[in-house]
Amino acid sequence: MNQGRTSEESLRELLARVHERLSRTDSIDEDSRRILGELTRDIGRALGHGESAGGAIDAHAPRLEAMAVRFEADHPALAELLRQLTDALGKLGI
Repeated sequence: MNQGRTSEESLRELLARVHERLSRTDSIDEDSRRILGELTRDIGRALGHGESAGGAIDAHAPRLEAMAVRFEADHPALAELLRQLTDALGKLGI
């Protein structure tokens, strides 16, 4: 189970990095900011409650990838973080 704990810690770190990047970036439109906020809160809440795959979390990986594509040109660092987050969710089976 140590691997699972490490993956969850990595996921939490990525969530924190996404929040940090969002707080330092003024050029992201409010709709995108709202969607990313919802996604990261849902994922964080699932981790906090020890939820496994299922529920609303299942839809997040495709939505995160779509947001990464959207940000690729203007916010490549944020796009990369979102892709890492998608990968981490996959490794946890979410």
